[in-house]
Amino acid sequence: MRSGIIAQKVGMTRLFTAEGNHVPVTVLKVDNCEVVGIRSLEKDGYVALQVGAGKAKEKNTAKPQRVAFAKANVAPKKKVVEFRVSDDCVVPVGSEFGVNHFVKGQFVDVTGTSIGKGFAGVMKRWNFAGDCASHGVSLTHRSGGSTGQCQDPGKVFKNKKMPGHMGAEKVTVQNLEVVELDEAKGLIMVKGAVPGFDGNVVIVKDAVKRALHKDAPIPAGLKVKAAAAVETKTEEVASEQPAEAPAQEVKE
Repeated sequence: MRSGIIAQKVGMTRLFTAEGNHVPVTVLKVDNCEVVGIRSLEKDGYVALQVGAGKAKEKNTAKPQRVAFAKANVAPKKKVVEFRVSDDCVVPVGSEFGVNHFVKGQFVDVTGTSIGKGFAGVMKRWNFAGDCASHGVSLTHRSGGSTGQCQDPGKVFKNKKMPGHMGAEKVTVQNLEVVELDEAKGLIMVKGAVPGFDGNVVIVKDAVKRALHKDAPIPAGLKVKAAAAVETKTEEVASEQPAEAPAQEVKE
């Protein structure tokens, strides 16, 4: 089980396939996403990675958090999330995740905070049909109907669908396909909508209801590894090129 990453929702756009079909995608930006702590089985009883993202001012960070970041030798983070991982997916503190943590065609689960709608009635909040528009119905067209029965049981059951605060809650959208990756700009484009407003912080993890993609990097996709791979590939290309022939002297 691999770690997830913290990203920022940029907005929605569309991409075109080779056949000319358009695919609606949500753009997620991954920047400054680092491992700030490790939970070990011997010390904590479980294995997990603490991942932080964003830059926070030191003066606005609580003292316990400042001490923890100082021990990890990383800058203070705005958002810190803990991910349970398996023993073979633990990476050192200070490792920075890149968009190469995921691969094209992989399915992911995205968790975010939905947009708040304020106080809403049962028709908008729970998709109630409402009362009839005629037949003597007066002033109850959008009401929720009976909520508590009469003498038996004489109370409103718990979790009864009623008017109330709508939105602004944790929502997870599952099985979103990774359509495209842009490692240079740190962008992940997933098919479909993602909860939250533009600029909202979201959590991206491997889909729990799908098998892990065969090309997904284990233990993780890190920026340092990506840079090292590029340097190695450049050296290999340079070594395969034939050496230039020495220039011949021209006799006058």
